[in-house]
Amino acid sequence: MYLNCHSYHSLRYGTIPLKDLVGLAASCGLKAMALTDINTVTGIYDFIRDCEKNGIKPLVGMEFRCDHQFRYIGLAKNAKGLAEMNRFLTKHNFSGETLPLRAPEFKSAFVIYTLENAPETLYENEFIGVRPEEVTSLLTSKHKNKIAKMVVLQPVTFSSKKEYNLHKVLRAIDTNIILSKLTEADYCKTSDFIKPLEALLPFYEKYPEIISNTQRIIDDCNFQYDFVAKKNKKFYTENRQKDLEKLTELAWEGFEKRYGNENTTARKRVEKELKVIDELEFSAYFLITWDIVQYSNSKGFMHIGRGSGANSIIAYCLGITDICPIELDLYFERFLNLNRKTPPDFDIDWSWQERNIILEYIFRKYGKDHVAFCGTNVEFKYRSIFREVGKVFGLPKEELDVLAKNPEELHPTNKIVKLVQEYGFMMQKYPNQRSMHACGIIISEEPITNYTPLEMPPKGFPIVLFDMHIAEEIGFDKFDILSQRGIGHIDDSVKLIEKNRGIKVDIRNTSISKDEPVCNSYLAKGNTIGCFYIESPAMRGLLRRLNCDNYKILVAASSIIRPGVAQSGMMKEYIFRHNNPNQFEYFHEVFKEHLGETYGIMVYQEDVIKIAQHYGGLPAPDGDILRRAMSGKGRSLEALQKVKDNFFASCAQKGHPEALSQEIYRQIESFAGYSFCKAHSASYAVESYQSLYLKVNYPVEFMTAVINNQGGFYRTEVYVHEAKMSGGTVHNPCVNKSEYQTTLYGTDIYLGFMHLQSLESKIANLIVSEREKNGDYLSLENFINRIPIGIEGVKILIFIGAFRFTGKTKNQLLISASLLLNNFKPENRDLMLLQEPVKEFKLPVLERSVFEDAFDEIELLSFPVSCTVFDLLQTKHRGDIMAKDLVKFHKKQVRMLAYLISRKHVPTKKGAMYFGTWIDHEGTYFDTAHFPDCLTEYPFQGGGCYLLLGNVEVDYHFPTITILKMAKMPFIPDPRYMDAKDQYRTQSQIKEDVSMTNRKPYPSAHEINMPRHRMKFNS
Repeated sequence: MYLNCHSYHSLRYGTIPLKDLVGLAASCGLKAMALTDINTVTGIYDFIRDCEKNGIKPLVGMEFRCDHQFRYIGLAKNAKGLAEMNRFLTKHNFSGETLPLRAPEFKSAFVIYTLENAPETLYENEFIGVRPEEVTSLLTSKHKNKIAKMVVLQPVTFSSKKEYNLHKVLRAIDTNIILSKLTEADYCKTSDFIKPLEALLPFYEKYPEIISNTQRIIDDCNFQYDFVAKKNKKFYTENRQKDLEKLTELAWEGFEKRYGNENTTARKRVEKELKVIDELEFSAYFLITWDIVQYSNSKGFMHIGRGSGANSIIAYCLGITDICPIELDLYFERFLNLNRKTPPDFDIDWSWQERNIILEYIFRKYGKDHVAFCGTNVEFKYRSIFREVGKVFGLPKEELDVLAKNPEELHPTNKIVKLVQEYGFMMQKYPNQRSMHACGIIISEEPITNYTPLEMPPKGFPIVLFDMHIAEEIGFDKFDILSQRGIGHIDDSVKLIEKNRGIKVDIRNTSISKDEPVCNSYLAKGNTIGCFYIESPAMRGLLRRLNCDNYKILVAASSIIRPGVAQSGMMKEYIFRHNNPNQFEYFHEVFKEHLGETYGIMVYQEDVIKIAQHYGGLPAPDGDILRRAMSGKGRSLEALQKVKDNFFASCAQKGHPEALSQEIYRQIESFAGYSFCKAHSASYAVESYQSLYLKVNYPVEFMTAVINNQGGFYRTEVYVHEAKMSGGTVHNPCVNKSEYQTTLYGTDIYLGFMHLQSLESKIANLIVSEREKNGDYLSLENFINRIPIGIEGVKILIFIGAFRFTGKTKNQLLISASLLLNNFKPENRDLMLLQEPVKEFKLPVLERSVFEDAFDEIELLSFPVSCTVFDLLQTKHRGDIMAKDLVKFHKKQVRMLAYLISRKHVPTKKGAMYFGTWIDHEGTYFDTAHFPDCLTEYPFQGGGCYLLLGNVEVDYHFPTITILKMAKMPFIPDPRYMDAKDQYRTQSQIKEDVSMTNRKPYPSAHEINMPRHRMKFNS
């Protein structure tokens, strides 16, 4: 009898989570109910499963609304009915047209109107819903003659009085008004909750036909869903057999290129993988991915295949990945095995500049009706909740800021704030809005609207109304089409090298970078600024601690730097064992044989499979069940228990002491949840090496590419500094040399107009296009004639030195610009200005300080170019020692003068501390540690130069200064200002990079509980 139930997927309307909704129905003894969320089917698939577990017949549909106004309810008789409604809503979502007052004539779906909005005549599939409180007025209703077309309408929106109030809060948020301004039309009725049938049906006892009509709809709605069958595109060719033949042909072609013909180990691996791929009917997935990569190659794009897909030798042979799984002992079972219930996926990265072209190809090739992005449910977040709820209760902005920026214990304690907190906490984990998944795409065999309506977000690619987890549950294998700036760095570098030096670099040939000694020496020294994944202070410190000078150590470093691994304490233990290989014992010979590369530590997820297989005697697919369950991805506790029992039974059969097996299982349990996919780490390591190869051999081109891709971990200034250190001469923007992006001429680097934040991008692009069309600008006057720019825009270009080719000083140029433009508006430009030569004025010579340019640059770029920040200091002192000598000062106190690059907030058991990264006067980087007690007395005071006093600690080749005192050093007065209060204003614009973390403190060595010696057993 419940044909109109809302869950919290009715965004900012429903208040009941799906499981709770079904639980309420079961507790009231209901045998059938419908989920009709507003304009979405997000929850129907979970709803069906929950209903089946509770012995309830699920009916699925939607409540159609337009601009908050109810239109009608649709209920699917079957799959065709759902598809009809999905296509109907999709059409309106895409066109933006309002939903019609009358539903279309669905062939396989019922439509229910309310008494207020029912049409005069009804189609066969249409009914009028009558609420319990409306029954008594039926005799006087204009629809009194349509009893035969009426059904019970008992909407469900909330489950308690508190939730009813929450519903009103959500409605106020949705309509963007304060609570007191809501009208009855904005929210549901106080009766919209589930009650037992014995409390509901008596309202309709005088009209048994209404009850029987309702039951007939329930009986006729038989939507069923096959959760087992795959829904993604079945075949790349015509059928499964031809797919396998095509995949086999491509695999052996690639095998010959990668391995020649003599590698029997690789040959056996290819044969084994092909068999499993075919058994799991996964050939089409490989072929579609190969097809996308082929298109990318045909366009000259660079891609990187990473993630667990790199565990597959077939992916390697097809060119999807560049990781040899045999070289790194990667298990195919980590990616695909016969026991795996949830589909894996390939993660493929492109440059952020080229990803959209790849996406357009996928949508064009596989059909817009069959391709869509996964959606995501964006939940109400802690900070935004209090701001949103506070607005509903009418709090002013200042109070909203206090609530949003401070933890709960620092909130005011008045009655209104208590209500804000109460409803805010109720809304946590509630979906707030639908959005687009960052990279997950599904390609379906049938039209996607058979499963869901589609929405069209601003990015221009359609999205389904469920997330990636539901996509997996209902039979879709997604394709992850990602983008990252690291590939942009590499791709743009290769193009710049060819343009600037005439050299073609085959950066896809990964052997050229992994084996180069100079690259390895840079790696060991942490000289990796600008290189993807290995440039952060933490990573550079780790590389130095490990003296990392080869590919395999870098793969391990890429894994242990991950927060989870570091938090488990495994990073500290790995560093110890790497530097002290004689101060620990392998726990068992299996650990030495299979985990020797990582000193007996389960660093990678694949290691769990290895230990389960080689120590426990389990088959590799069972090891993967163990790995997935431990990492929180396995859903079945029953399956985990079975594998655990098999593990101990098998260990006993192999004659292992029970205590040893228990300890090894404890280690698996402790570390599997933190470990990282080795194939993922290897992919990162390959890309890191590619970046490093370019940085070492073509540093000026590489750093220019990094700047143009808007950096990475650090701000632009750091990469400009690195470009200078690499031999580049950096110039300010010039109207005759610069482009929108930074430009390279030999070793001369001209900063792009994009870095002038106050210059309109439209004008910046016009300067370049006009110059390309009609030649260089001859003078300031010629520039003004050709570019429709106002006085403010011209001043920005003058102050940054963009007209220095004229030979005139900035002061002279400013006077000329004022005379030309002060009384002139670009829109009033006429032919006189274009045709008549401009009168030459005799300009006065005005004195200008050499430092004025630097202060102009700080204002416009946020950093100086014509000198260093050290040149602007009042002090001439440059510190007692330089960063290059720090390793010689272990346990000694030093005093240094340095420029702050970045600092990272780190929680400790004694409070917050910071790690700082700095450069000294010579431009060399070094690191500091600032503990809570020191920060209290000597805090950071923003970007700039500091005098530092501290003790040096050299931790496995890596020096850090533990700071005792520090003081920020003042700049010289800004010579452009006469007033003392303005003379120190500009230096406050010097920036720093600050990263905040809110994790738990990492454990100390004694808390890791990783034994370094073998267990002793009585013989």
